[in-house]
Amino acid sequence: MATSAYAGWTREQLLERVLELERGTSLPGGSSKPTANKEEIQVPKPLKPFDFYSYPRRKIALKFSYAGWDYGGLAYQPDDTPLPTVEGVLFDALSTAHLVDSNAGLEGCGWERCGRTDRGVSGARQIVSVWVRSALRKEELAEADIRPGPVAFPPNSRRAAMDDDDDLPERVDDEPVIVNGQDLWKPDTVEPQSRNEHDYVSILNRLLPETIRVSAWSPVPSTFSARFSCNFRHYKYFFTPKGLDIVRMQEAAGRLIGEHDFRNLCKLDPAKQITSFKRKVMSAHIERLNDNLHVFNLTGSAFLYHQVRHIMAILFLIGMGMESPSLVSNLLNVTSDSEVPRADDLPYEIVDRKPEYQMADGLPLMLWDCGYPEGTFDWRTTGKPDAGPLATGGTLYDQLDNILVRSNIYSALNEHFLLAAAQHHPPPPSIFPLSDPSQLAQRKGARDPINVHLGGGTFKRVVKYTPVLKRNRLDTVEVANERWRLGKGARKSEKKVTKEGPEPVTNPADA
Repeated sequence: MATSAYAGWTREQLLERVLELERGTSLPGGSSKPTANKEEIQVPKPLKPFDFYSYPRRKIALKFSYAGWDYGGLAYQPDDTPLPTVEGVLFDALSTAHLVDSNAGLEGCGWERCGRTDRGVSGARQIVSVWVRSALRKEELAEADIRPGPVAFPPNSRRAAMDDDDDLPERVDDEPVIVNGQDLWKPDTVEPQSRNEHDYVSILNRLLPETIRVSAWSPVPSTFSARFSCNFRHYKYFFTPKGLDIVRMQEAAGRLIGEHDFRNLCKLDPAKQITSFKRKVMSAHIERLNDNLHVFNLTGSAFLYHQVRHIMAILFLIGMGMESPSLVSNLLNVTSDSEVPRADDLPYEIVDRKPEYQMADGLPLMLWDCGYPEGTFDWRTTGKPDAGPLATGGTLYDQLDNILVRSNIYSALNEHFLLAAAQHHPPPPSIFPLSDPSQLAQRKGARDPINVHLGGGTFKRVVKYTPVLKRNRLDTVEVANERWRLGKGARKSEKKVTKEGPEPVTNPADA
């Protein structure tokens, strides 16, 4: 506001003007200026609240990467966490850009992820599906008129009548199902795009930290689910081959292929009450990445809690020569019906309870890829209708390349720190990989601790090594699940009833 507009005003007039601005009203007499000769004062109008539900929406898939070491895991957490979660940061960026309704939460935008990764674990081609605000006309978004499954809407919104499955009439043959004048079963047809869509990639990357980068987006049908439409997940685990027998590790990895019960190669979470631990592994192999690193590739339809890190812990023990590759087959032989093949036709020991051992570190683990049926996506990097799938998405490549350059420089600096220290602290001799586990007891200084690989430059110091199959066993799945149901699970149910009240009784005979 120009200062010349107030030139010549008296003290009383200035005070009255301040009161007027605080009240949001005009001066007495309906005028906002004390004299007819003064310039008209332009009072800024209050910002109109953003009405998210007055805009068309569409369902899209987002492909993004994230550096897991900066986050407390992928999944959004309702409570405060020491580190932010990847989903929390990404949802905040979508909310800031008014692409989703921040008040409705993840449920309100139908948020689904391909696969959950834990604290410290990274992702390179993670996929989430979400309903977002669109810049196109409603007539061009046939999918946005179809009821978007689990998406919740505010009670007063124009889509609230479509919230409850019980309120939806059943479809009869090919007859349309009309709610609020809209056919819920309208085919997924989209007219040619007449204008630019929101540039989702650039918008989000401007708001996100450099440790989370969105690389592309794709329109998807309303029936698409990032989780349940996925055919496979491909994980990579990076490790140094120093002191490891890669051939033995590869032999052990090959025994994972097929459908097996992996209860001894995962972390049991009784709160989930899982009873089936069968998962299908499509491929498992190790390849050389460069002079310093190898990578373990594991592809499967789905994975259990901490499954990859438990598998790597066992592969490290086998690579060090402390265990035989047959250990993998033993751990998969959980019942007499497991049918784990053996070359000499002798049955493996039945291991129905998980032995105690520490899983591998999470830092080197990455969700590398997520597989979907061919033709599922039409990946785009801009919002222009004629940009095509190969259009450049700004400077994303340059940004990630610069990060890689700095990372290589850090590696070179750390390597030179090691060289400088080696002048006075030469590397100690190593007996690994062992040709025979009995060498542990035969070594000089048998009471000296040894370092057991845990990946990511971490290790566990052990004085006396106990073979995995001779260690203490945890409770069976059935015992652990029942103990949780009767203990913590029962207490959680009581708190829920106390907070929400008992469910209404509809039939007196059921009371």
